[in-house]
Amino acid sequence: METVILASASPRRSELLSLAGIPFEICTARVDEQCAEPAASAVRILSARKALAVSGKIAGRYILAADTLVELDGVTLGKPAGPEEASAMLRRLSGNTHRVHTGVTVVNPAGVIYTDGDTSSVTFDVIPEPEIEAYVASGEPLDKAGAYAIQGRASLWISHMEGSYSSVIGLPLYLVRSLLIRAGFPGFC
Repeated sequence: METVILASASPRRSELLSLAGIPFEICTARVDEQCAEPAASAVRILSARKALAVSGKIAGRYILAADTLVELDGVTLGKPAGPEEASAMLRRLSGNTHRVHTGVTVVNPAGVIYTDGDTSSVTFDVIPEPEIEAYVASGEPLDKAGAYAIQGRASLWISHMEGSYSSVIGLPLYLVRSLLIRAGFPGFC
């Protein structure tokens, strides 16, 4: 059975692919994650960089990559550099609606690139300062765009969401399916 090469070390992306029943292996490559484009474009560019970096290492396979950024009032919130930045991000998100952008890229065995993106909106209730401090101390927000995990403790603060839950986690499964079909992946043809 054909497997997808997931160009990500994210345990959340691996878990989503497993839950969806998509067979995969993991191979990552380091890429420059700086991009001056607006968040909705940046995630597509960054996912393509990741996919192409791995396809350069492993030819003739289906490569899947993704990138996620949070945006509030035109300001991009990536992964926090440390606890202080995580706290500052959560204070900004508190009581506000933000957008979560996720870009997905598939490179097929012939080297053809398929890229798309998803934008979802998430509204946080007001987060009391002691809850922000406890959440940051838990370590959960430190490796996540926007400093929170929708599937974790931060779910307690979400009052409204529009869009794809799996996209906010980091991998919009409906887009993965669509791109794999377009790329000719035999698991969906």
